[in-house]
Amino acid sequence: MFRPDIKRTKVRSAFGMFELIYHVAVRSIRKSSGNALLGLALNIFQTVLLIVVFYFMMTILGMRGSAVRGDFVLYIMTGVFLYMTHSKAMGAVMSAEGPTSAMMKHAPMNSLVSILGSALGALYLQMLSLILVLFIYHTIWGPITIYRPVPALAMLLLSWAAGIGVGMIFMAIRPWSPEFAQIGSSIYSRVNMIASGKMFLANTLTAKLRGFFDWNPLFHTIDQTRGFTFINYNPHYSSITYPVLVTLTLIMIGLMAEFYTRQYASVSWSAGK
Repeated sequence: MFRPDIKRTKVRSAFGMFELIYHVAVRSIRKSSGNALLGLALNIFQTVLLIVVFYFMMTILGMRGSAVRGDFVLYIMTGVFLYMTHSKAMGAVMSAEGPTSAMMKHAPMNSLVSILGSALGALYLQMLSLILVLFIYHTIWGPITIYRPVPALAMLLLSWAAGIGVGMIFMAIRPWSPEFAQIGSSIYSRVNMIASGKMFLANTLTAKLRGFFDWNPLFHTIDQTRGFTFINYNPHYSSITYPVLVTLTLIMIGLMAEFYTRQYASVSWSAGK
C-alpha cells in the first residue's frame, strides 16, 4: 500500500529478469532431489556409470582399435559428456513450467524465464559433474591433455543449446499430449545412445553408414569435439555449421509452437473440461 514509486529502467528490468532466472535455475536443480549435493552426486554417478558401461562394451566388442590414438577413457568421456549435456538440457526444458502451470499466474514469470532457468540448472549440474570427473581421473589415473580446450568447451555448449531446441519442441507438445511428449522424448534419448556416434569416429565410417548419423547435430558436435581434444584426429565428415543451423531452427520452431500453445491452451482446456 505504501510502496515507494521506483522507476523501472531497462537495466533494472534486465537485472530483475536475471535474478528471476537464477531462482528458477536453483528451483529446477532442487526439484529433482531435495538436496543439491545429492542431485550432483546422482548426476556424477550416472555419468561415471555410462563411461564404465561404454568402456567395457567397446573393449569386449573389440572396438578399441577404431578409437582415436590417445587416452581411450578420454575418448569415451568426450562422447558421454556431450550426450549427457544434450539429454539433460532436453529433459529440463521439456519439463519446465509451461503456459498451463500455476507459476505462470505470477506477473514476473514467463516462458522465457522458465526455459532459460531450467536449461541453466541442467548446464550447471553437468559442468560441475564434468569438472569433478575430469579432476578425479586426472589426479588418480593419469594426466589429461586436451589439445584445444576452448573450442571443445564450445562444442559442449552447442550440444546443450541443441538440447534446448529439442526440449522446446516437446515442451510445446506436452500441454496438448503429455503422453506423446514423454514417449517421444524417451525414444529420442534412446536412439541417441547409438545415433550420437559416441562409440566410433566419423572418419572411419563408410558413406552409406554416415547417412544414418548425419541428420543428428549431436553426431557432428561429438566428432568435432574429438578433433579439438586429440591432436592426431582431424574430422573430415562433420561440421560445426550444421548443428548451429539445426539448433537455431529448432529454437525458432519451439518459440513459435510455445507461443501458439500459450495463446490457445487455456481455451482448449476449458472447452475440453
